[in-house]
Amino acid sequence: MWVALGPVGDMPCLLTLQMECEAERRPLGVFECQLCALTAPYSYVGQQPPGAQSVALLEESYVMRDPFTPNKDRFLILGSRCSVCGRLVCVGPDCSFFYSKRFCLPCVRENIDAFPQEIQQDLEKREVPSKRPASQPGSRT
Repeated sequence: MWVALGPVGDMPCLLTLQMECEAERRPLGVFECQLCALTAPYSYVGQQPPGAQSVALLEESYVMRDPFTPNKDRFLILGSRCSVCGRLVCVGPDCSFFYSKRFCLPCVRENIDAFPQEIQQDLEKREVPSKRPASQPGSRT
């Protein structure tokens, strides 16, 4: 461990910068979806991800830095808590739905009548599996 109490030559903030970089890379914890068991390290929880001043999320979200770009202002939203039951759920379409708030799909199904008709129709489309017989061309079997 390095300890520097003041400027050293032309490098007054080297230690500070090194510590900030290490803190940015270090995850706060591991996000785990309580429905599909997706896990991923997260680096921020909240509505205003660091480095993204022009972005304000509509819900308290678990966020990780985008590992596919060197731009540290880019991030991925992993998920958040269901506004009804409080379950931690990922943003995957099989686990949750956002309509002014985050809802896990079990709570959506239980409260489907509380959503507008267009939303109900959209959710019904998600749940209808493809009815193409396996013997038709284009099937994977």
